[in-house]
Amino acid sequence: MRNLLRLILRYHSFLLFLFFEIISLILIVSYNNYQRVKFLNSSVNTVGSIYELNNSFNDYFHLKRINDELAAQNTFLRNMLQDRVTERFENRQVKDTLSGKIFTYISAQVVNNSVNKQYNYLTINKGYIHGIKPDMGIINSEGVVGVINHVSKNYSTGISILNKRLFISAKIKNSGTYGSLVWDGISYRNALLREIPIHIPITLGDTIVTSGYSAIFPEGIMVGTIQSFDIRNGENYYTIDVDLSTNFKTVSYVEVVQNVKQIEIRQLEKKNEND
Repeated sequence: MRNLLRLILRYHSFLLFLFFEIISLILIVSYNNYQRVKFLNSSVNTVGSIYELNNSFNDYFHLKRINDELAAQNTFLRNMLQDRVTERFENRQVKDTLSGKIFTYISAQVVNNSVNKQYNYLTINKGYIHGIKPDMGIINSEGVVGVINHVSKNYSTGISILNKRLFISAKIKNSGTYGSLVWDGISYRNALLREIPIHIPITLGDTIVTSGYSAIFPEGIMVGTIQSFDIRNGENYYTIDVDLSTNFKTVSYVEVVQNVKQIEIRQLEKKNEND
């Protein structure tokens, strides 16, 4: 209390001036229409600016929640689209290898990711309690990311495309010719597409997508574009360098692809191995 009194006595002249200024302002605004309107407009602008600044801060601190909501919405829309496609196939009674594959999607966030090793992996914040299982595909809005290999209760790890052990069935979109995509272990931006015969016409910039010939990925998921290609002496296949569509340096949110008929397909195909 004593310190407060000392402060008031020390600045009493300024405080008295400030008091009279406030009284004067109130009187001017109260008895003059023009000044009242100006004051109200200024107040609205000031309060609006404060609210806008406050919303900007709130938006910044709620980015994670917003991203989660967008990821969930994207997954919902993808699942709804898949249902429509499946329904269309069934209504038309189309009988082919794709009509029997039903894919659903589970959104997840990447909590760890490597790009600088020869065998790179990523970790996501969803596990078996969320429906994640080994051999499920991982994609994002840019394209293919990898394949789930290990699962715990709340987390899962996946083999990234940037892993020399992972081979993905991919095809040239224009011709439908498929081959095997594998990382060359050099750049996180590129991979190699193999087993494309040299009699197949290809051009720079051709789009590479998943072939649909596996029980992991649906057909047509973006993989990348042809950056360069070469024919080595004595070989019957191209050496194709693919510019990957996914930027693995910025992977944050992904979707795990579930083929609900994967087990049935695998069991059936395994019988061929025993023949």
